[in-house]
Amino acid sequence: MRKLALSLFLTGFMAFSSHADTLKMQANAPDRYVVVKGDTLWDISGKFLKDPWKWPQIWGMNKEEIQNPHWIYPGDVIVLDRSGANPRLSLLKTGKSDTVKLSPQVHAESEAEQGVPSIPASAVSAFISQPFVMDEGALKDAPRIIGSQDDRMVLGSGDQAYATNGKGDTTNWKILRPGKELKDPDTHETLGYQVEYLGDAHTVTPGDPQKILITRSTEEIQAGDRLKPAEDIYSFRYIPHPPASNIQGRVISIYGGVSEAGQYATVVLNKGSRDNLDVGTVLAVYKKGNIVDKIQLPDSRSGLLMVYRVFDKVSYALVMEIHRPVNLLDTVRNP
Repeated sequence: MRKLALSLFLTGFMAFSSHADTLKMQANAPDRYVVVKGDTLWDISGKFLKDPWKWPQIWGMNKEEIQNPHWIYPGDVIVLDRSGANPRLSLLKTGKSDTVKLSPQVHAESEAEQGVPSIPASAVSAFISQPFVMDEGALKDAPRIIGSQDDRMVLGSGDQAYATNGKGDTTNWKILRPGKELKDPDTHETLGYQVEYLGDAHTVTPGDPQKILITRSTEEIQAGDRLKPAEDIYSFRYIPHPPASNIQGRVISIYGGVSEAGQYATVVLNKGSRDNLDVGTVLAVYKKGNIVDKIQLPDSRSGLLMVYRVFDKVSYALVMEIHRPVNLLDTVRNP
């Protein structure tokens, strides 16, 4: 799977790199910009580019530099070089007089220590390590919470409870609750089931039942909720790039159960790794055109999404740019 993801990324990146003539600069692009705390690579590039998601191109990144990046920190000076055939950005490090070529890239963990993130880390930090989509019955045999010694109906952080025994030596758990079915609005195929993340727990006393301590809760926890072994921290790279193939998809869910999404909201798409999507894929979102005097008007572009977590049949994307709210069943396409 990792090799497949890397292959898809490089395919998309090379497709992106092959369209150097599409790079459009802002009319008022500055010659220099001083990085400040709170900046993102997307925001910084938006000061220079009309399409800020194309920042790998203006930094002149190649495959090797993606693997061995430099970093941007507050106080560094970004310099725009207009002397060549294509504009390029370079970095004037704080306290130095020379510029160095920059290839920005960000990991999930320790954002504050590593440098400027490519997108706001807070927008996706709650989503990156949780198993939000599973196949039907995936939690059927998972350990379940039985209840507490004092028969409380609702449990939370700091409470102890009993649960059925899990297989193996697992002692750290995610607390989950099966959620709604995700269906493709066009083919009616079942794409998976959303799983609600409720918190974390730790085994205090092994056995059957085992005694657990709820160490974190995001919502009320009840008897019947399931336990899944806690995963390692999910790491990722946010190098935005176009899809490796033509995409025609839909928004099938909006996190929080609402009907429309604004900037930095998470939406679920009916396309995944089987459709050649991978982390960093950028898609435009469109609203269906109205019918006026029995004439169907063209669809109108309302924003830009970036995929940040991918499953087989669905993916999670962040609303990066928006002209109008994103709604359920809006169309997503190649940007």
